[in-house]
Amino acid sequence: MPNDCITYQNSGYFSKLIVDYLDQKAELKSLYNRFPTLENFQLQMEEKNKNFPIENREILAKALLIQYQNFKVSETTSNNIELLKSSNTFTITTGHQLNLFTGPLYFLYKIISIINLTKELKNTYPENNFVPVYWMATEDHDFDEINYFNFKGKKIQWKRDSKGPVGRLNTSGLDEVYEQFSNELGLGNNAKYLRELFKKSYLEHDNLADATRYLANELFKNEGLVIIDGDDSDLKKLFIPYAKNELLHQTSFRKVNETLPVLEPYNVQVNPREINLFYIQDNLRERIVFENGNYKINNTSLSFSESEILTELENNPENFSPNVILRPLYQEVILPNLCYIGGGGEIAYWLELKSNFESYKITFPILLLRNSALIATKKQFEKMEKLNLSWANMFQNQQILVNEKTKSISEFTIDFSEQKEFLKNQFKALYEIANKTDKSFLGAVKAQEIKQLKGLDTLEKKLLKAEKRIHTEKLERIIQIQNELFPNQTLQERKSNFADFYNEANEFEAFFLLLKSQLQPLEQNFSIIII
Repeated sequence: MPNDCITYQNSGYFSKLIVDYLDQKAELKSLYNRFPTLENFQLQMEEKNKNFPIENREILAKALLIQYQNFKVSETTSNNIELLKSSNTFTITTGHQLNLFTGPLYFLYKIISIINLTKELKNTYPENNFVPVYWMATEDHDFDEINYFNFKGKKIQWKRDSKGPVGRLNTSGLDEVYEQFSNELGLGNNAKYLRELFKKSYLEHDNLADATRYLANELFKNEGLVIIDGDDSDLKKLFIPYAKNELLHQTSFRKVNETLPVLEPYNVQVNPREINLFYIQDNLRERIVFENGNYKINNTSLSFSESEILTELENNPENFSPNVILRPLYQEVILPNLCYIGGGGEIAYWLELKSNFESYKITFPILLLRNSALIATKKQFEKMEKLNLSWANMFQNQQILVNEKTKSISEFTIDFSEQKEFLKNQFKALYEIANKTDKSFLGAVKAQEIKQLKGLDTLEKKLLKAEKRIHTEKLERIIQIQNELFPNQTLQERKSNFADFYNEANEFEAFFLLLKSQLQPLEQNFSIIII
C-alpha cells in the first residue's frame, strides 16, 4: 500500500498560516529570513558569522561544560561542544518542555529532525560543522502541561504543587510515579530497560532539569546531541543589553505590534506585553510590570526603581527570564544558530518576531517545521489492507471517512446527483414559462425546486443511513483502526509516548534507527512508519 504522499498541507492537521508558509505565499515573505532549502543555508551561515561574536562561542562552550560536569558525556557530544568554539561551526536547534519521560512522541521527532538535518548539511557543506542542540525549556512554569505522559491509554501523572521555573523543581514524589509506571510495564527485557531508564533519570537526580538532561542524553548521546539549559547565569550575562533595552524601551512590544497587521487574516499565536520578561526565583516566576514609575513584580510586594532594577539585572541576570516573545532572541544571541525546528504553533509565533530581531541586528534563523510521523504496527497495516483503506483515508475526518466507505461498499450508488441534475433540467422549462408571466409564479417555481431538491437530499441521507446499518460490522472495524492510529481523533504524535511502541520494536536502538531512517527534515510529508 503506497504512502499516498500525505503532505503537511493536505493532512488537515495544520493551520492556514502554516500551510501558507509551507506554500511560500508572497504575503508572508516579509515575516521570515530564508525558506528552508539546502541552498539557503550557505547565505545563512555567511550572515550569522558576521553578526555572531567569537567571544560568545567561548562563553557558550564553557557554560555547556559546566552544565554537563556531573553527566557522562559521549565522545561525539564532547567533540561537538569543543567545535562550538570554531567560527565554521553552527547549530541546528529545537526546543521542548521538560515533559515527564519525554511526553508525546513528537519530542523524539523534533530531536531526530535536528540530528538528520545536521548530517544533511555536513554532506552538503563538508568544510563546516553542524551541531544538533536541544534547548530545554527549564524556565517555563506551566507544570500541568508537563507533569504526565500517556502509556497504554492511561495517564501516568506526577501530582504536586509547582510555582517557579519547572527546571528548578525538585524530583520528590516521582518515586510514586515510578511505581505506577513500573506496574503497568509488566515483565521482559524491554520493560526492564524502560523501568531502569525512568529510575535513573528521575530518582537519581535532584531537579527536573538534570533529570531531563540525563534522559535526553541517554537516548541521543551517540548522535552528539548537545543539551542546553538557558537558566544559566553566564549565558544570561550575554543577554543583559537586550533585557535592559526591554525594561527601558519596550522595543519588542512595538516591533511585534508592527508585524501583527500582516497576520490579521490568521489567528495570532501570541500577543506581546509591554515588558516581555519574568522575574524568577526557585518558587517564583512572575511578570515584570511598569506602574507609576516603578518596576513591580506581579502578584508580589516586590518593587524596583529604574536604577534598582538595572542594578539587579547587572548583578543577578539569572533572576530575569524572557517570555515566549523574547526567548527566541535570547537563544539566537547565545547560539551560532542557523535554523530553528519546531511544531506548527512554534513556527506561528516565530513568524511574529523578525522585525524585533532586525531592530537588534540579530540574524533571524531559518524556520523549519519539524517532522511528523504516523506509526502503525504490522498487524494494523494488514487490517487496513483487508479493509481496503489507504493512508489518505486514515487522515480523513471520521464522519467523511465512514460516509465514503459506506458508499464504496454499497451494492448501489448512494449519490442522487444524476437525479438532481435531471430535476434541475425539468425546472429550466418552467423558469422559461415563469419569466413570461407574473413574478409570483416565478417565486412559486423557485420554491418548488428548492423543496424537491431538499427532498432528494433527505432521501439520499436516509439511504446512506440504511446502508450504514447493513454494513455496521465492517464500518466499526474501520472506525476502530482509525481510532487506534488517531487517538481521540488527534495526531498520534501528540498523545502517545515512545514507550507504547518500544515493545513492538524490540529495543530502543532499533526503534530509534527506524525513526531516523524515515524522518527527512527538508521534506514536507508525513512519514508513515510500520513496526
